[in-house]
Formats: sequence, structure tokens, C-alpha cells
Amino acid sequence: MPLRSTSISAKPPLTIFGELLVQHKRADVAIIMGSQSDWATMKHAAETLEALGVSHEARIVSAHRTPERLYDFARGAREAGFKVILAGAGGAAHLPGMTAALTPLPVFGVPVESKALSGQDSLLSIVQMPAGIPVGTLAIGRAGAVNAALLAAAVLALTDPALSGRLDDWRSAQTARVADRPSDEA
Repeated sequence: MPLRSTSISAKPPLTIFGELLVQHKRADVAIIMGSQSDWATMKHAAETLEALGVSHEARIVSAHRTPERLYDFARGAREAGFKVILAGAGGAAHLPGMTAALTPLPVFGVPVESKALSGQDSLLSIVQMPAGIPVGTLAIGRAGAVNAALLAAAVLALTDPALSGRLDDWRSAQTARVADRPSDEA
């Protein structure tokens, strides 16, 4: 996913995943997921952010298989310029909670539908956080990914009037697509 913003920072160089981050501003929203298979769900968040003109970057950051990558990402996310993190995970689904434990940024967790329990295991893993480590938990699957993107956009829109207008337009268009009466052609 290409970055949508470029600027040079005067801060000392920062590295995440071995990459130098000083040459460009990071996207506003980070979309992270535990594995490649989670992209089938999380791409809906990316598509929604794209439709709203919100800069974002997607990464695979597994809480279990790449814990050091997770620590580096979460601890450096704010300094890297991210403002909101969307974290999708299935099964044991520790990624959103561990991310929230390591960063002060808002984290929205998206339970990815699992084969074994249809995502219920993911949902319970994400929603049952101890007091003091908040994770905004969304619905299982595609709806959760779309709504996570909309929540991220709403947070950013608090200080971005142009984005606020685009979000209003998106909601108006959604409303306009709903028919008044049922039809056999639908």
C-alpha cells in the first residue's frame, strides 16, 4: 500500500522493521494483522479508508510468531506518525490487546472469523481486556473491518474538517442506497 503523504521530519531517525522512517511521514492509520490470511478481512478496512481519503499502511505483525516486530511497531507507532491502529486477528487474537498494552494510541480490534469457532474465539480474546488497557472491539469479519475504518476516520475527523465532510458524504451516500420499498428486482 503506498503512503499518501510525504514530508521530512527534523526528529532523529527512527527505525521499525529495519526501515529508516525519517524520509517520509507515516500514514495516519496503521492496519496490522496477525497473518496474510487476515488480509481477506482487513482489506475491507483499507478499502473504506481509501474511499474516505485517509492515509493508511498495512503490515503483518503477529503477536505470536513475530513478537519482536510487534514490540518495535507498537512502541514506535506514535513517533512514526500513526494516530490510530486497526488490529485484526483470529483465533487466540492477542494482537489488539498486546498492541494496546504497548502504545498510548487508540487501538480498534477486529476479530477475524476463524474456522474452529466462526470468530467467537477471536471476539472473546479481543473484547475481554483488563481495566486500563482499552481496545475498541468491533464485529467479527468484514463488518468489523469496515466499522473499524469508519471509527478511525471519525476520530481523525475531530480535528480535520475536510475529512469530517467526506465522512458525512459517505454516510449520506449509504443512506441514499437504501430503497424505500422492497423490490423483486433486488
